Amino acid sequence: MDEFRFLHAADLHLDSPLLGLTEKSGEYARLIADASRRAFNDMVDLAIRAECRFVVLAGDVFDGDLRDTQCGLFFINGMARLQQAGIRVFMILGNHDAENRFARHLHVTDNVHLFATSRAETCVMEDLGVAVHGRSFGRRDVTDNIARKYPAAVPGLFNIGILHTACQGREGHEPYAPCTVEQLVNHGYQYWALGHVHTREILHENPYVVYAGNLQGRHAREAGPKGASLVTVRDGDVASIEHQVLDAVRWASTVVDLTHAATSADLAGCIRSTGQELVTQAQGRPIALRLELVGASPLHAHLIRDTETVQQEIEVIFASLSDEIWLERLKIRTRPPARPAVLDRSTGGRIAADIRQAATPKALHADLSDILKAILERVPAQARTEEMRESILNDVPARAVDLALSLVENPEGGDDAHQ
Repeated sequence: MDEFRFLHAADLHLDSPLLGLTEKSGEYARLIADASRRAFNDMVDLAIRAECRFVVLAGDVFDGDLRDTQCGLFFINGMARLQQAGIRVFMILGNHDAENRFARHLHVTDNVHLFATSRAETCVMEDLGVAVHGRSFGRRDVTDNIARKYPAAVPGLFNIGILHTACQGREGHEPYAPCTVEQLVNHGYQYWALGHVHTREILHENPYVVYAGNLQGRHAREAGPKGASLVTVRDGDVASIEHQVLDAVRWASTVVDLTHAATSADLAGCIRSTGQELVTQAQGRPIALRLELVGASPLHAHLIRDTETVQQEIEVIFASLSDEIWLERLKIRTRPPARPAVLDRSTGGRIAADIRQAATPKALHADLSDILKAILERVPAQARTEEMRESILNDVPARAVDLALSLVENPEGGDDAHQ
């Protein structure tokens, strides 16, 4: 055919819990528990609406062990909708699918081709002039460069390779099916549909090497629009790649600079402006927000001493903008404005000087390390304890010194915090 479209999606993680919500807001967690399913339904709707000839799923359709057989049935129903629209599906299993007891045994509809785990194979669509190559993970920890053994490109056809990989390594992702961009480019395919990395990225053009990203963000580190890539092929070449936003719930991570905020009214104005921008960007989606306040602000003492009150005030502002903004976490990273380099001989000034000299963050590390060791011994083995430990060691001592200084230098909280 002279022109056709296909949809490239990956990392659906159907029924994956949106991490961090249940512990902090059970009500909000229940409200958006079906976010991955809603994103999947929107993906199917998009493929039908865009008149795609086929869909490519580059692994991790499921989220580890299938907890509920209804999840499998839900997926099959989606495939049946695509079949009714005459849309074929080419699918590989990723590392999470390989953990799943049922994924490879699902009785999918006839329009779905699930690639084998034993070796890479090729499916040819003569009517479109397309060859699709792929291989599923047979186990979770595939550490071999399996792309090396993918079939050679079929001459005269548009060749697509489907691969679940941490291509050239990706921070925060296990190094499964390692390969390089250069290797994929030189393989002779016109398009590589990659999965495993949850951030959309075009690694190379002509030929195209593309991570579609995941359909639905699952935690604050997966912020921003999520979706799939809609690819138009014309005369045997990629004519366009369009990112289609499909997430049902938007994770956002935003920094607000309060350097010029001197009063509570100034703070409210900054928060309201930020909230309005987020609501506009989310286009009606619920928002799970991680908010960080920074800057050398006169409000610093008020912010770190009355954090709970500040959070409540921020939540009220957000609620006035939308009933679907949830403040997942508030980080106070402000600092006091610079003071003149003169010696304060008052009692408070001398105490503050002693605090700065003796209670440095480094001096507090030893005591904090002992406390952390006892706490982290009780944390589940799968948790990122080292990452957690470093974060606390880098953050808590400095905040403790900051709080002590605010109590000495601004014992009443200052008038500016209440103006």
